[in-house]
Amino acid sequence: MDYPGLTHHGAVRGVTGSCHQLHLGPGVSLLVDCGAEQGADATPGAQGNALGFDITGIQALIVTHVHLDHVGRIPALLAEGYRGPILCSEPSARLLPLVLEDAFKLGIDSTPAQVARYIALVQNLIVPLPFGHWHTVVQHPQVACAIRLQRAGHLLGSAYVECDIQHGPNSTRYVFSGDLGPGNDPLLRPLQPPEHADVLVLESTYGDRLHPPTGDRIHRLEAAIDRALADHGTLLIPAFSLGRTQALLHDLEDVLHRKALLGKTGPSPQGEPVDWAQLPIILDSPLAQRITQAYRDLHPYWNEQARARLANGRDPLAFGQLISVDTHARHQQVVNYLKSTGRPAIVIAGNGMCSGGRIVNYLKAMLGDPRHEVMFVGHQAKGTPGAVIQASERGQGLGQVDLEGQYYSIWAKVLTLGGYSGHADQAGLVAFATSSERAPARIVLVHGRAGAKTALAQALQRRTQTLGWPTQVEIAR
Repeated sequence: MDYPGLTHHGAVRGVTGSCHQLHLGPGVSLLVDCGAEQGADATPGAQGNALGFDITGIQALIVTHVHLDHVGRIPALLAEGYRGPILCSEPSARLLPLVLEDAFKLGIDSTPAQVARYIALVQNLIVPLPFGHWHTVVQHPQVACAIRLQRAGHLLGSAYVECDIQHGPNSTRYVFSGDLGPGNDPLLRPLQPPEHADVLVLESTYGDRLHPPTGDRIHRLEAAIDRALADHGTLLIPAFSLGRTQALLHDLEDVLHRKALLGKTGPSPQGEPVDWAQLPIILDSPLAQRITQAYRDLHPYWNEQARARLANGRDPLAFGQLISVDTHARHQQVVNYLKSTGRPAIVIAGNGMCSGGRIVNYLKAMLGDPRHEVMFVGHQAKGTPGAVIQASERGQGLGQVDLEGQYYSIWAKVLTLGGYSGHADQAGLVAFATSSERAPARIVLVHGRAGAKTALAQALQRRTQTLGWPTQVEIAR
């Protein structure tokens, strides 16, 4: 192998399992992310999320952000004996133990003593790094490497990684994008493209599409709530605990605040007014609650507008009408209450694709009643219950969905609300890759379906040719 060099241990067949090994010299390397393969990307016949590679010589693990498709193989890495540092941003250092603890309980061992031992090990290895500062990770006579984390705008704490490698008189900069945000998250500071990269390892999740304008997402959210009030129904929002739930809460607080200023009440079929100020917003996900509290504690990392709202006495993640459901017994009480009464409510519950979690009990209870509405704010993977329910919005469904082995009729209204994607689209990815003054020698595409990577490669080739750059664009294998 020529040094520096790359080996990809995931995110080459699809959009999950991000794990890239940067070889600095013989027996000296860094690992950027250690993610789990999920859904259709998982290797057939693989046992769980086995590591699948030799860890000898790995000096450090660098985590771009804490979604499981970027950190879900950390238990396997530790099981193989890795005890080096886990380098990540300061917000990620707070969020990572929460995410790994939940995954460990669900997928490996829920015994309290085992969970405590595992999380203590993880916390002992985490090294929080401030954004924008260089940190030396390797200092050998033959090779040295320093890294710098920069905001990626994907979720709180997400970063892209700049790696400066020094081989004698020669210097090479590798940049790993992680997942890049679209620039419209209401809580996050925007990303800034890198100064330059000799080799850019770039995600391509939405490399084949452009996002629709997001300006109307709050108005569409408000309209959906109006329908719930009018029908005396529940608006069910299957949501992912990390990132999207917090953006939703921010938008809901904004809608409720404006309605309160207007003294707005909603209509009802019976003619009596329904008061927005009495509308409960129910967060029924223990993990989402813990992450939301961490987001609140990390408010110094929010963007200027969100921090200004907080300074003015408004908390976008903890407002008066927000009700958190903790125990399973309380959860079942809420499900039964909303099913049997005509009181409108909004429920945010996991998981986001309706394949498990507390949202399933709400769906079982309410899908058969047209008073209620299911609103999707995230991608529904093919074959998941969420995708089946979503198909009925377009009149393409079979009118039934399999939930935990039993079929339920879909009579509830179904809506997909765009504007909540956490990923940059093709235009954003191209801008990130080509905004520096110096041309990268190579752009390596990962973390995307085949069609998305091909389309992004073509767009990048057009743009680099326009700029007169001799950049080689390749798709990782």
